[in-house]
Amino acid sequence: MIRAGIAALALLLAGPADAARTLIVNANGYTIDSAGRWMRFSTLLVGDDGRVMAVLPEGAQEPKIGPGDFRLNANRRTLLPGLIDAHGHIMGLGLGLRQLDLAPARTLAEAQARVTAHVRSNGTLSWISGRGWNQMRWGLDRFPTAAELDAVTVDKPAWLVRADGHAGWANSAAMKLAGINRQTKDPKGGRILRDAAGNPTGVFIDAAMDLVERHVPPPSAGEREKAFEAALKHLAIQGLTGMHDMGVTPESWALYRSFGDEGRLTIRITGYADGMAAMEAISPLRPTPWLYGDRLRLQGIKLYADGALGSRGAWLLAPYADEPATSGLRFLDDARMKNLFSRANFLGYQVAAHAIGDAANRQVLDSFAEIRPAYGDRFRNRIEHAQLIDPADIPRLAELQLVASVQPVHATSDKAMAETRVGPDRLTGAYAWAKLRAAGVQLALGSDTPVEPASPFYGIHAAVTRQDREGQPPGGWRPEEAMTLEQALAGFTHDAAYAGLAEDRVGRLDVGYWADFIFVDTDPFRAPPEALHRIHVEETWLAGRRVFVRD
Repeated sequence: MIRAGIAALALLLAGPADAARTLIVNANGYTIDSAGRWMRFSTLLVGDDGRVMAVLPEGAQEPKIGPGDFRLNANRRTLLPGLIDAHGHIMGLGLGLRQLDLAPARTLAEAQARVTAHVRSNGTLSWISGRGWNQMRWGLDRFPTAAELDAVTVDKPAWLVRADGHAGWANSAAMKLAGINRQTKDPKGGRILRDAAGNPTGVFIDAAMDLVERHVPPPSAGEREKAFEAALKHLAIQGLTGMHDMGVTPESWALYRSFGDEGRLTIRITGYADGMAAMEAISPLRPTPWLYGDRLRLQGIKLYADGALGSRGAWLLAPYADEPATSGLRFLDDARMKNLFSRANFLGYQVAAHAIGDAANRQVLDSFAEIRPAYGDRFRNRIEHAQLIDPADIPRLAELQLVASVQPVHATSDKAMAETRVGPDRLTGAYAWAKLRAAGVQLALGSDTPVEPASPFYGIHAAVTRQDREGQPPGGWRPEEAMTLEQALAGFTHDAAYAGLAEDRVGRLDVGYWADFIFVDTDPFRAPPEALHRIHVEETWLAGRRVFVRD
């Protein structure tokens, strides 16, 4: 790669002197080559089109630039390729940044206090909305109840979404407004939690969430615009130059297009439609081309096989250890899943299949195996999360040439909960990144924001140490499944680009690639593993232009 940059140098020196180029010198630069090896460089030359013109090692002759060009002395600051999150929810993040946030609460009482403060400071709201609660963090062995929410919401309806997005907590006013009572039946693919007498207790799992959510006033167009602005700013601060946006709605797509038309997109969005209906509303015949200089594309369709482990919606091969009466929720029968996968690939769309439980992962594998003779491997179909896999099924991901799109922070956030839900004896194939790699599976890394924080360095830290940000547990949770730093960084750069069918334009710094890169305050290759999550981004550049500078 560097030799290619040197070979191109003669042509660059002969180029027009007044071209608007950007030359960065004296950098402590790292990039990954086409063979997956991390390499050093010190000089980066970017053309006026925002693409890389040369990547040069220490000691190479500095390219000549014209008086109208921009020269930046990096002063040995560390420069990395722009980071790509292979699984996030941009509008969920943006809306969450402007809503009641329960993620910091460490007890039920703290959550109630945050709700109380929100109600007092937002007296004109007709509904109390928020997200981020997790009863496991509160030390509860049960879900919260409507009565506990009633105590702090008075007479206003309240709807608070769990951290994983697969459960919601309603107060009595919300349930009354939605017409939910003892006679309300569980919808297919969902569950209403009930007391011994059969009365709803206030928590709704997966498809049952819609019983309440359809009554919550949607955000206005103006609120959605502000939320998207907040998300773009937040993601740039994290050093993210790309995100695979899982669950794009027609409303979100229209907003993204308007920002693209106005030149306001500061991240590359690889979109995955929120099911078949969203795809049909956005682009029913085929995936869209890349738009706005490779900043927006609808490429795939997000489909669900099950729910989440924390809310016991993940579909398991055996019953839950802590609730033997259930094995979770199966969202689709076999025929329906195969038909959806086949239709998506027939239209040219990549399938991104959410599967958390081992039964769901097996069903997804069976469906991909059935359609593979017709469509081959060109779509790089994906399994999102792939959290709990029967060890016998791990080699099948490699055989079927599937991408495992995993979120490292889930392992360190879920460690205690996962052991409670399924028992330690069934965790052999859980968050099993090393086993997947050993089997030849291509991994891509993401955050699942806003379920987890968007910082890629939190994910890199979790991948390398298998510890949470408090350093627990000592030595790491199931440390044999850890990644090397090189693997983790690749997972948020080249490997994420590969999963998004974009490894020919982003994910590394090379001649002809987009000049997406970041400056960070610490060299990750010289930092102790336990400090990786404390790395801060100083600048984020997209297509050779700054989109964020830390004050």
